[in-house]
Amino acid sequence: MLLSSLACLRIVCLAVLALSATVSAAIAHEVRPAIVTATFEQAKRFDIAISTNLEALLAGIGPEHSDTDHAPSAAQYNQLRAMPPDELRNRFAAFSARWLDGIRIDLDGVRVSALVTGIEVPEMGNPTQARISTVRPSGDVPPGAKTFRWQYGAAFGSSVLRVKQAGTDEMVTSWLKDGAISEPVPLTGAAPKSKLSLFLEYVKLGFVHIVPEGLDHILFVLGLFFLSTQVRPLLVQVTAFTIAHSITLALGLYGIVQISPSIVEPLIALSIVYVAAENIMTSKLNRWRPFVVFGFGLLHGLGFAGILQELNLPRDSYATGLIGFNVGVEFGQLAVIALAYLATTMWFGRETWYRSRIVIPASALIALTGLFWTVQRVFYS
Repeated sequence: MLLSSLACLRIVCLAVLALSATVSAAIAHEVRPAIVTATFEQAKRFDIAISTNLEALLAGIGPEHSDTDHAPSAAQYNQLRAMPPDELRNRFAAFSARWLDGIRIDLDGVRVSALVTGIEVPEMGNPTQARISTVRPSGDVPPGAKTFRWQYGAAFGSSVLRVKQAGTDEMVTSWLKDGAISEPVPLTGAAPKSKLSLFLEYVKLGFVHIVPEGLDHILFVLGLFFLSTQVRPLLVQVTAFTIAHSITLALGLYGIVQISPSIVEPLIALSIVYVAAENIMTSKLNRWRPFVVFGFGLLHGLGFAGILQELNLPRDSYATGLIGFNVGVEFGQLAVIALAYLATTMWFGRETWYRSRIVIPASALIALTGLFWTVQRVFYS
């Protein structure tokens, strides 16, 4: 069994090395969420600053491509990247009407119009990094309006919304994936959120990032669960995984460790392949597996950290948000384990056929899904 596990680990390690060589050149070409900062001046006028990759927008490269080199319009994108600021600014100005049609600004539930009042394009600078420009749509707030909602077109990708309300220095933040519309945000700020309120908000965010949004993390946890019907193997693995992802979640949030999602996301998919494949080879916790799970936990933690980084938490709220998010992630993992236990082990765990009819088929399906994601994230994202 040990030899089988080591063989499986060697295969994954070789795949990791090959993968790292393949994707290391893609770090400069990520399509990142737009950072949207909305400011309300005495609840009479709104100004929105949207930091985004204009070249990707003009080339029609959407969120389905995590690497611009893999998009059909990669050549056009590279031509746009080479443009001086004035030329790119003029090119986007001609495109801005179509772009404005793809965003939605609601005040009290009614869509309002906006005009692009500024386009800031930096010099190209380091050619190994994507150029991030800022577009500023602005407009008037109808008299008596009380709430604001934001939606960025799904074709443009995800967005991180930060709202500075009138009368307060607090920022209301939310992460909006693939064209989701924000919850209504009051235009006038109330009293600053308490630490408890902020903590509970990030507990919810962490939980939702696992259930239902984190299918890759769900499958990894299920891979840990299906190793054995005994409590100890599961406890050892979950503990190793929790400690590891907590470490890199903190290091990633504070900017101490940063690795491109182009590398992290395929490796997370490979981690799913490993734990599921080993479940098929053995039903016992070998001495290597906790260390392997710990290593993969470090990768998952970097994936979690990306969410918090994109929310642009105020520095003095890092600790509260970090702890709350981590607690939410743990609750999400426990929910996955509890549901898996109620659906399978509680009823069939003592049956002689449990491993052959449930564990092995489920693990094979998990491994194939992870393998599909690995290929997709390396070559087609």
